[in-house]
Amino acid sequence: MTASRVRRSYVVERVLACASLALPPLFWAGNFIVSRAVRDLTAPLTLLMVRWVIAFACLLPFVVPTMRRDAALYWQYRWLMLGTALTGIVGFNALVYVGVRTTTASNALLMNALIPVLIVFFGAVFYRQRLIVAQGAGLILSLLGVFTLVLHGQWSQWRALSFVPGDGIVLAAMVCFAFYTLWIRRLPADLDRLGVLGAHVTIGVTVLVPLWFIAPTAATAAHWSISLVSAALYVGIFPSVLAYLLYMRAVRFFGAERAGLSIHLIPAFGVMLSIPFLHERLYLWHFSGIAAIAVGLVCSSLPQKHKPPIQDNNISHPV
Repeated sequence: MTASRVRRSYVVERVLACASLALPPLFWAGNFIVSRAVRDLTAPLTLLMVRWVIAFACLLPFVVPTMRRDAALYWQYRWLMLGTALTGIVGFNALVYVGVRTTTASNALLMNALIPVLIVFFGAVFYRQRLIVAQGAGLILSLLGVFTLVLHGQWSQWRALSFVPGDGIVLAAMVCFAFYTLWIRRLPADLDRLGVLGAHVTIGVTVLVPLWFIAPTAATAAHWSISLVSAALYVGIFPSVLAYLLYMRAVRFFGAERAGLSIHLIPAFGVMLSIPFLHERLYLWHFSGIAAIAVGLVCSSLPQKHKPPIQDNNISHPV
């Protein structure tokens, strides 16, 4: 292989890696806006169930051969597969959809900003993972950026924040996603990620469909329209199939802590999307918050010298 081809391959790999960091938060920010836009048209559990049924239908034609091939590995790592499916697909999304009904957007964004912190904390407590200086600085900077966006640049508004029971539900969702991020990293590297997502969604649908039938909101009729159908297709494809695939790639390429830090891009993208779709105005504090998040992500993505290999006594395949 020529030197130019090697360089070109390296550039393509880096572009794909950066896309795997940036696109999932963009799709999830869109999910937040779309879900709130149709919240009066359908019950949250109905939208969640429809979302993952659509994702299942999109994935099924492509993942069946892979899932059959890797079935023995899925069984070998069944508890890890089950844990990642229940935390990342079922627990996180169900708790968020329920929690945002009784909490404010500001509180939800603040709770969302805790995900990278929880990843670092649980990684240190349970897996003895260490944080380098650049990652710590990036985490603090991006947190400041999120708080700037949530508080509209007025830090004195911190005292005016009030907390409701829904905040505890949303916080539980963030804990679920933190463990999902840590556990997905521990799946064997030779497991095809498309097949893994297919298995996760299969488990998720198996849990959600019966749950939907027995839930009190099951009898609540959805007001189906072009808007609701479009919203269902969006949440079923972009923040479900594409975002989860790319996020797994980011975790594998950058590690759990760095990939988790990209979650702070969600409020930044939310601001950008709210301008054309919700007709909100852009202020100076928007730029300050987004800039702090961007600088924090750059700091956390700096190359780490002499990075020790990940040790995991629970699996026999390389991570």
